[in-house]
Amino acid sequence: MNNLIKENWCSNDYQEFLNFLKDNSDLEYKKFNQKIIKEVNNIYGCRIPFLKKVAKKISIGNYQEFLKLNKLEYYEEKMIYGFIISGVKMDFNERLVLVKQFITVIDNWAICDSFCANLKCFKNNKELGFKFINKLIKTNDVYSIRVGLVLLLDYYIVPEYLDKIFKICNSIKNKDYYVLMAISWLISICYIKYPKVTLVYLKDNKLDNWTHNKSIQKIRESRRITKEEKELLKEYIRS
Repeated sequence: MNNLIKENWCSNDYQEFLNFLKDNSDLEYKKFNQKIIKEVNNIYGCRIPFLKKVAKKISIGNYQEFLKLNKLEYYEEKMIYGFIISGVKMDFNERLVLVKQFITVIDNWAICDSFCANLKCFKNNKELGFKFINKLIKTNDVYSIRVGLVLLLDYYIVPEYLDKIFKICNSIKNKDYYVLMAISWLISICYIKYPKVTLVYLKDNKLDNWTHNKSIQKIRESRRITKEEKELLKEYIRS
């Protein structure tokens, strides 16, 4: 497909776009993704850097029409949709509306985490962003909660938000695997960046034993902490 920067998109253009994705697929990468992302069925096998370049080009033109045509059936379609709405210039509150809508179609951890990593607008809108995250956390929807947790991990692990992060982790009742893994991942990065404060939290928290122990496991797997720390953390494992 020679032209991704369009003033107008029609159904024929979009079908040509899908063929373009298929032509740029990698069978081995497709097989790899299907192994690590169990929920994915419709997938071409395009690599993330390629999808980001495609999204960037589409964003230069009439991306709104492209988004309307996007049926969000394939993994790559969802990735590109997410990269567009997270990358184009717009008011933060306007973007949050699109983010909230997009969360409803997220069905796997890879799209969730890649999307959050691209929402760099949260860096400069921490207060408004945190209010939005709190609303996501309070739902019982798996990927709403995971988006909230991954956004905290990507943009809020700073001293003034640590206590708030720990309170959020304590408050979550949803026991879905992808929620619990996100909590563990979040706490492990908190420790790597702020070990003393996080160690105090690990001494006394309201996490279930599985999530608490998984957090410690992920910390101990890191190459960024000392052997002495890894030994010390063994003492915090719950039986």
